[in-house]
Amino acid sequence: MIERLDHFVLTVADIQRSVSFYTEVLGMKEIDFAGRKALSYVGGKINLHEVGKEFEPKARHPKAGSADLCFITLEPLSKVAVIYVRKALSHRGSGERHWKSLPPPLPLYS
Repeated sequence: MIERLDHFVLTVADIQRSVSFYTEVLGMKEIDFAGRKALSYVGGKINLHEVGKEFEPKARHPKAGSADLCFITLEPLSKVAVIYVRKALSHRGSGERHWKSLPPPLPLYS
């Protein structure tokens, strides 16, 4: 169902400080696109959002240090959503502790 991770979004308190850390300490490359910042590394990309200045789509309540994963799927998002809900509900009867460990339903974007 999931083909690959396309990118992830990291919400940060300070874009320039984050860019400095990831480029100078970890050797990533800075990317500028459409007034936004991202970081590239072999095989991946991190889009940066600054708290209070996030781009859509975004997490419901983004905070500094939070992240969103953006996957490329082989199936339409409507089918992914149905499968996710069915799997989450099937775990409900397997114990309260296990059910609480499941994430809430995921927001899906197209």
